[in-house]
Amino acid sequence: MRSPRAVMVAVLVVLALAGCGSDGPAPRAWAADVCDALGPWRDEIDTLTSGTEQQMTAKTTPAQAKENLVRLLGGAEQASEKARGLVEQAGVPAVDQGAPVASGFVGSLAAVRDAYGKAKRTIEGLDTGPKFYDEVGAAVETLNKEYDASALDTSKLNSPELVRAFDEVPECR
Repeated sequence: MRSPRAVMVAVLVVLALAGCGSDGPAPRAWAADVCDALGPWRDEIDTLTSGTEQQMTAKTTPAQAKENLVRLLGGAEQASEKARGLVEQAGVPAVDQGAPVASGFVGSLAAVRDAYGKAKRTIEGLDTGPKFYDEVGAAVETLNKEYDASALDTSKLNSPELVRAFDEVPECR
């Protein structure tokens, strides 16, 4: 699974490159709200990813592994939706290209949520027979590809105000 740290780096790259004005929150307020949403999400995803990796190597029955993986992936789906909702509530930062930046964050988190949900549903539908772990491996591989595809396109964004804000607000450290 893609590291939550990699997602955070992608988020920060968007901010470093982010570039239409808005009457939304000031850059520092927006950055603080976004980091308040992403920090707990990142921690939850770290915990769930670790738990998923342990399940893949644990000496459990396929039925137990299936139940645990479905629960872990469901937790990741819920955590991603919660973060998406909080970032959406943060609004559009009052910077050039604020709308695409905000939309990019929300869209990326929605795609991550959807990838976890699809993996959960796939594993829920698996038979716990002899090919179970191979099929789980294929589901996780698909999850990783979809997770990678959810990354933000930072090529057209540039906002020095947001870069400064993310560097300065304590919530982002």
